Amino acid sequence: MANDWNQQIIAEFRANAGKVGGPFEGKDLLLLTTTGAKTGLPRTNPTAYIRDGNRFVIIASKGGAPENPDWYHNLLANPRVTLEIGTETIEATATPLTGGSERDRLFAAMVAAMPGFAEYQTKTDRLIPVVALTPSSGEPGS
Repeated sequence: MANDWNQQIIAEFRANAGKVGGPFEGKDLLLLTTTGAKTGLPRTNPTAYIRDGNRFVIIASKGGAPENPDWYHNLLANPRVTLEIGTETIEATATPLTGGSERDRLFAAMVAAMPGFAEYQTKTDRLIPVVALTPSSGEPGS
């Protein structure tokens, strides 16, 4: 079950100051906490990221599934999110980049860092969304 797998990654991330093994070993990984669109409850998911200036960039790939991940729907409903990166906790605002040159540039940058994202795009007819996470002013990372 994906939720059990995510929970194991989250526990390992928090126990090891943001470092995990397995398929994410050596990759930049953050924990994204969104507010559930239907429940209003906090939902935390591990996701790969890259940096773009002061922003963190994530990809709503869901492994190339035909639908977007639940966390993407949550941040559309409530763009205020919390990031855990290493031992830092950062409040941020999520901005979906659904098309255009900025989305394409950042998707290509993610593929350059983690080529598996290119394969995910070939598995689905949807244009996989790219999300920019901008830290609130005064927060670490900004």
